[in-house]
Amino acid sequence: MRLAVLVSGSGTNLAALLAAIDADPTFGGEVVVVGSDRADAGGLGVARDAGVPTVVQQLGDHPDRGAWEAALVADLQAHAPDAVVLAGFMKIVSPAFLAQWPQRVLNTHPSLLPAFPGGHAVQDALAYGVRLTGCTVHVVDEQVDHGPIIAQQAVEVRDDDTADDVVQRIKAVEHALYPWAVRALCRDELRVDGRHVRRVAP
Repeated sequence: MRLAVLVSGSGTNLAALLAAIDADPTFGGEVVVVGSDRADAGGLGVARDAGVPTVVQQLGDHPDRGAWEAALVADLQAHAPDAVVLAGFMKIVSPAFLAQWPQRVLNTHPSLLPAFPGGHAVQDALAYGVRLTGCTVHVVDEQVDHGPIIAQQAVEVRDDDTADDVVQRIKAVEHALYPWAVRALCRDELRVDGRHVRRVAP
């Protein structure tokens, strides 16, 4: 399966995915393009170091959000991806975007959804006083941090934790869980049935 990965930040999930693909000849997928909404995103450097083509479309370079997204979709489609992996991509994609890859846009979120959706999940979890949080890999739908859940893994929240402590603990889990979920997608092992995602034998 041909994968497009979208990043806005340092690209640690991209790096973990590329490493998992390199380590597993049965993975069933390859990253064919990495896109970003920021020209300075560190993930672009991760892609270039791996020899993966990159594209950049910055929102401010377009008259409106629709034009920006259309340009991004065109850039991605030039590489004919079968699925899109959001890896720290900090823009919300529209139903028109999702329609290009039905049930094949994946995201990872730093909480145990449906708890703490949105862009401040770790801070919100700490403020609430939870003892467990974690990460969720899900299929993206038309609502933010809402789509059918593929996999989740919990991490402990300790009394003296800072937000960065929790973020690093989540990333350590996420860097294994997300490639596992993408591999299942690439190997056609996932079936979406309403709110449920079921894994089937390859």
